[in-house]
Amino acid sequence: MASPVRMLCFSVCVQPSDTPAGGSARRRELKGEESGGKNGRAAPPMKGMLRRRGEREEMARRIVMLSSEMDRGIESWLEREEEAQRIEERQKSLLLKPKGKLLKKKDAHS
Repeated sequence: MASPVRMLCFSVCVQPSDTPAGGSARRRELKGEESGGKNGRAAPPMKGMLRRRGEREEMARRIVMLSSEMDRGIESWLEREEEAQRIEERQKSLLLKPKGKLLKKKDAHS
């Protein structure tokens, strides 16, 4: 949708009556050729663009660091939970087992 609007604006701004060469100077100006962008090359980045790029890179590094930190935290939490489960099961296995009549009662209720 932006392309047709841009072309419309370009065709409205550039009129053959602007310059004797049919508007070629205005076209060059709109393309950025007179401001250092010769041969289709992009102009060097400006200070604000460099600053924003640095901020984005810093934010990306921070996101990666926090994400890996969260992964390590989740893994250690899971390990602690599994260890607690193993300890609980071991404690249950060490409890005294019913013998004789109590064992027969327990089997009858199950």
